[in-house]
Amino acid sequence: MSKTYLDFQDAIDKALLNSHKTQKSEMINLDSSLKRVLAKDIICIKNLPSFNNSAMDGFALKTSDAGKTLKVIRTIFAGESVKECLNENECYKIMTGAQVPNDVDTIVPIENVLFYQNDEVKVSRDTKISSNLRFKGEETKVDNLLYKSGSEITSSMVAVLASQGIIMIEVYKKLLIAVLSTGNELIEPWEMANENEIYNCNSYALISLLKEKSFEATYIGVIPDSLEESINFIKELKSYDVIITSGGISMGDADYMAEAFKQNELDTLFHGVNIKPGRPIMMGLMNNTFVICLPGNPLTAMVNMHLFVIPILRKKQGFSSYYHDFQIAKNTKEFKVKKGRVNVVLGSISSGEFIVTRDNKYGSGMITVLEESNSILVTSDESSLIDKESYVKVINFSTSYIQNEKNIFN
Repeated sequence: MSKTYLDFQDAIDKALLNSHKTQKSEMINLDSSLKRVLAKDIICIKNLPSFNNSAMDGFALKTSDAGKTLKVIRTIFAGESVKECLNENECYKIMTGAQVPNDVDTIVPIENVLFYQNDEVKVSRDTKISSNLRFKGEETKVDNLLYKSGSEITSSMVAVLASQGIIMIEVYKKLLIAVLSTGNELIEPWEMANENEIYNCNSYALISLLKEKSFEATYIGVIPDSLEESINFIKELKSYDVIITSGGISMGDADYMAEAFKQNELDTLFHGVNIKPGRPIMMGLMNNTFVICLPGNPLTAMVNMHLFVIPILRKKQGFSSYYHDFQIAKNTKEFKVKKGRVNVVLGSISSGEFIVTRDNKYGSGMITVLEESNSILVTSDESSLIDKESYVKVINFSTSYIQNEKNIFN
């Protein structure tokens, strides 16, 4: 009996629609906030800069005195506050970052003066007003919006927040993510394997990818190929926000995951997507836990992590940007794809060119092809051939994410 598989785009849409943002937040120190997600808008509380200041070491004067020989009456250093005290034909010497008194309107760098000796200086007649003068609030003013909720905190944001005197910020709590594998044939990498056993590489790969994308996950272990044991194992995982499994989700006699989750009240969103590789993927909601069941082949599991899982997790974590961005690249070599389903093709993008990995001739159980690739091309289900020198849309593994969805097929 044939099975109908969900359209790829419909699966993406359905998964994201049901990925609800966490409502849990916490206050953390600024110095530990990198890559966390803001849970509240940040409003400017201190003008930036907070006073008029000099952008250069030089001389502060009135432009109306340009071309005259002026007497330097004092030097203003950073950290000093000087009230206006200039008389006719006078100026200040000033250091970078020092507060500029209100009786001057321009700064001339030391290297640009016509001469300077014995506390006398002369500058060019065509000196322009406001040169090298940084005005109070020119970057941002009090009550301006600095950052919106959902922004990922970067090092440059930390600099701005510190300039505001903000040392504690509210961020979304990190998702509790459980990662587990299935299969009696799996053993752990620290154990001795015979020819009939397979090392459990999936869980390590998935957790490492999650770390690369700023998520933390707990490795729970391997579920044996037993329906009863699977049901009982899953029953203990309902405190997690997300469960990610690999294997046991196809239609084989020992594939129990779908039924085991169903017995634990899983509301299935879909089971099977019209995509190659990765068709057996299943997702659903088990009370407040989002369940993602990936195929057991390492390559397929990792590709689906990039395509499906990371955007879902970003939305649930509170990121405002969770849709894939893509790059336009010229395909360097013709290759075939399977018509009638969406194909996910590994390759590398460099200098605006896409180079398909191994001519798109590799198996879904392979591992080494992943490290030979840095991107994926997602085809339309109507495609059977990707022409040489045609332009394609490519998702880079290190791509940024955007707030609005782009169509990867057209």
